[in-house]
Amino acid sequence: MSFTSAVLNGMNLLYYGLYAAVGIAGLVGFVLILMTRADAFEVGDRQPKAVWAALVGVSAFVLLIPMPGLSIFTWVGAVIVGLYWFDVRPQLKDIIGGANNAW
Repeated sequence: MSFTSAVLNGMNLLYYGLYAAVGIAGLVGFVLILMTRADAFEVGDRQPKAVWAALVGVSAFVLLIPMPGLSIFTWVGAVIVGLYWFDVRPQLKDIIGGANNAW
């Protein structure tokens, strides 16, 4: 194996590893959405709980199942998971348990 192919293989592993990590974060987010009260989404002026569960669940699936040629869906899935974790989840956490809540 040449140096170039080894580097490309390593980059490929890194690529799929990052998507897998975000996909696992999506699965965890999906479970957290299912455990969150539905009225918290309404109070936070967000889409309903079922919409977020569907978005994050499908995104996790797309990120964990390698689909060459469908990379736009993996990018969209990563953005949706990031949006949940960095925008929606902190707001729901504040609504449900206050600013001192561990989750």
